[in-house]
Amino acid sequence: MKVLSKSKGQLLVNTLLIITTAFIGLSCFIYFFPLSYIDLDVSRLIQKYNNATLDNLMAFISIFGTMPYSGTTVGVVALLFFIFNHKKEALFTLLTSLSGLVSTLVKMLIDRPRPGKDLVRIIEITRQQSFPSGHTLFYTVFFGFLIIAMGNLKSINYYVRVTVTTLSSAMLLLIPFSRIYLGAHWFTDVLGGAMLGVLCLSVLGYFYLPKKEIKENT
Repeated sequence: MKVLSKSKGQLLVNTLLIITTAFIGLSCFIYFFPLSYIDLDVSRLIQKYNNATLDNLMAFISIFGTMPYSGTTVGVVALLFFIFNHKKEALFTLLTSLSGLVSTLVKMLIDRPRPGKDLVRIIEITRQQSFPSGHTLFYTVFFGFLIIAMGNLKSINYYVRVTVTTLSSAMLLLIPFSRIYLGAHWFTDVLGGAMLGVLCLSVLGYFYLPKKEIKENT
């Protein structure tokens, strides 16, 4: 069992190293080649079928990553954890907001322009740089942490845990499509945001999960 646990831990470390290397490589590629054919092709494919209902749906999916809604969402969830005496979860929920700082720093470093209206259909007008997608990064960290917390807090009602996990998973899966559909990001933006989000979530999860559970996986 110990050998198996060590193997799982090594696999996790190797996976994170691969993601880190891939993210650095992707960042370098975008820095030197801001626009690629794959980004244009994916954007045009996702935006090919559009209507007012889909516009509103995609905008709604993205709203939780836009201020002041993102800050309100984090604050409300943290407050709920605190009220129900889950103070550790409340603290770590607040820490997920640091993903915004990480996103801003990388955006400033890479300085990639947003998609232009001459190339794609622009529904959401944004001002910050494009890479990585801050929404995708935040959703990966915030909703990813909620999934981890629901798996760890067995004292919470089973149906509540399943509902929160299902909704969080849906937001994680839909946000990349939402950002591209709205013309706010390129495919490689959301890919980079997801990669960086996984790395940030791994750090958060390492300090959040009980030490016993961490040792079993390392």
